[in-house]
Amino acid sequence: MALYEHIYLARQDVSQQQVEELTTALTEILSSGGGKVTKNEYWGLKGLSYRIRKNRKAHYTLLNIEAAPAAVAEMERQMRINEDILRFMTVRVDELEEGPSAMMQKRDRDDRDGERGGRPGGDRDRGGFGGERRPRRF
Repeated sequence: MALYEHIYLARQDVSQQQVEELTTALTEILSSGGGKVTKNEYWGLKGLSYRIRKNRKAHYTLLNIEAAPAAVAEMERQMRINEDILRFMTVRVDELEEGPSAMMQKRDRDDRDGERGGRPGGDRDRGGFGGERRPRRF
């Protein structure tokens, strides 16, 4: 069986409980096709970069899947029909990631330096000119 990482975005109007029920329904579709979900992570309600079907936010959910391609295709077909799912993406991987995903890992801000690159204020490009400007001549 192949290994997949699957992420889907559900409408902002649905509750977290409805998203969990949706995930359960998708898991049942995969198990009826001989597959299984090895990891299920709800990432929460997050803002979108741009509007999708008049939604500014969406519920994000990650599934690590071990299933045959036919079972994944059936799950994707069911997701296209469901109006509560805005977008989804399935990627085949060589091995599944153990432990929490990058989105779920708590980032400790104390470990990072406030001054990057040794310069006060960070290591960003300030733009403009590097020194004094000459007056314009018209």
